[in-house]
Amino acid sequence: MTDPVTGRPIVAELGRPETDEERAARVAANRAKRRANQSTKNLLLSIGASLLIVLFLIVVTVREDPTPESVDYAATAEQAEAGLGQSVVAPALPEGWYANRADLGGDGEVQEWYVGLITADDRFIGLLQGFDANPTWLDDALRGPNGDGEVVEIGGREWRAFDRRDVDEIGNRAYALVTDAGSSTVVLYGTASDADFAQLATAIADELDTPGR
Repeated sequence: MTDPVTGRPIVAELGRPETDEERAARVAANRAKRRANQSTKNLLLSIGASLLIVLFLIVVTVREDPTPESVDYAATAEQAEAGLGQSVVAPALPEGWYANRADLGGDGEVQEWYVGLITADDRFIGLLQGFDANPTWLDDALRGPNGDGEVVEIGGREWRAFDRRDVDEIGNRAYALVTDAGSSTVVLYGTASDADFAQLATAIADELDTPGR
């Protein structure tokens, strides 16, 4: 409906035509509302895009690794033997065990073969074999054993056992087994159970007692 005098539309809320000031105020208010709605829409779009990026990164970077990282310690043992000219200990592992490190090192005086082993229940056992090892090397390998250990027989071979599980902050030297094999000394140390240590020590004893080694 229009005003017959001015020809302007009659605003229902006012019952009369708008003045120029009222119309300007209404237009400004509508523009402000549109800007606010547009800002809200842009904000929601921005949040949605950010969430999609985060979800993508989670899918790409966080995935379950079904197989642990392992190394071929047997192949590394063959290379070590070629370099040393002597046999190194590389026993067959029980089911569920794997090696996460294997290398040949030393300080120039004592050559050292090392294999890091993870048991089926995710416990650790380190295997050290020192060639022409001396008491200083053994003391360092055991981190100061404070004694000669208890003599035990495992796999038909004598081992010296060092049980320090009741010592605070002993780290992964909580338990250790030591045996001499010709010109080398074999040390097992770690946080695994007695049964796991016995199983590994038996496999090593069988390997050391094999003719030709």
